[in-house]
Amino acid sequence: MKTLWWQTVGTGNCHLVLLHGWGLNAEVWHCISEELASQFTLHLVDLPGYGRSRGFGAMSLDEMAQQVADAAPQNAIWLGWSLGGLVASQIALSWPERVRALVTVASSPCFSAQEAWPGIKPDVLAGFQQQLSDDFQRTVERFLALQTMGTETARQDARALKQVVLSLPMPDVKVLNGGLEILKTVDLREPLAGLSMPHLRIYGYLDGLVPRKVVPLLDSLWPDSESQVIAKAAHAPFISHPTEFCSALVALSQRLD
Repeated sequence: MKTLWWQTVGTGNCHLVLLHGWGLNAEVWHCISEELASQFTLHLVDLPGYGRSRGFGAMSLDEMAQQVADAAPQNAIWLGWSLGGLVASQIALSWPERVRALVTVASSPCFSAQEAWPGIKPDVLAGFQQQLSDDFQRTVERFLALQTMGTETARQDARALKQVVLSLPMPDVKVLNGGLEILKTVDLREPLAGLSMPHLRIYGYLDGLVPRKVVPLLDSLWPDSESQVIAKAAHAPFISHPTEFCSALVALSQRLD
C-alpha cells in the first residue's frame, strides 16, 4: 500500500513545507525544526519511496511532485533541499497558485554538468547508479560524505546525515536509482525563468555538488529571484549553519507579510 508520511508541527501563521534530498528523509530537519516551529507551521514530508513513505517505486519528477502536492496545504512556502529543490520547483511550476514562495537549498535546476554549465559530471551520476546495485549502503555513505566535504564541521555533519539515513529503513534501490535519474536528466532552467512568486536560493560556498559558479549564472537568468551564499557551508547549510539558515527563512516570511 502506498502511504506518504507527513507530519505537521509548529504554531506559526505561515505554512512551510520541507522537502529533503536524495537518499534521506524528513529527520534531516531535526536540527532546525524546533527553532522554525516557533515561527512557522511546519510540514515535514518523507518523499515517495524514502523513509516512512513506503510502497512507491521509481518515479519521474512530475509523479513525485503530484504525490506531494496532493497532501499539501493550499498556501505555503515550499522549501526543497538538493533533489527536494527540484520537487519543490516542479510544484511551483505546476501549481503556482498554491505556492506563496519557493526556497531552494543547495539545489540546481540542472544538476548535470553541460557545456558552459557547472554541475556533476554525468558519468559520476551514472557511476553512482552502477555502484548502487553493487554496494548499496557504501554508495549512499559516499554520497553523504561528498555533501559535507570542506566544512569546519565536516565529520560531525556527515555523521549527522548518516544517522538520519540509518534511523529508518533504507529506500529501495529502484527508488534511489530513480532519484539519480532525475538528477541526471532534469533541466528546469528555462521554465523557472517565468516564475511569478518570490524565489530565494540558498547555497553553500564550499558545495561540491552544486558549484557556486551556478549562482551568478542563475542571478542573470532569473533576475527576479534572490540568492544567498553561506560562506563556510557545503551541501547541507542547515546542518552546518542552522542559525544563519533559519534567519534567512524568517526574514523571507516577514517580507511576505
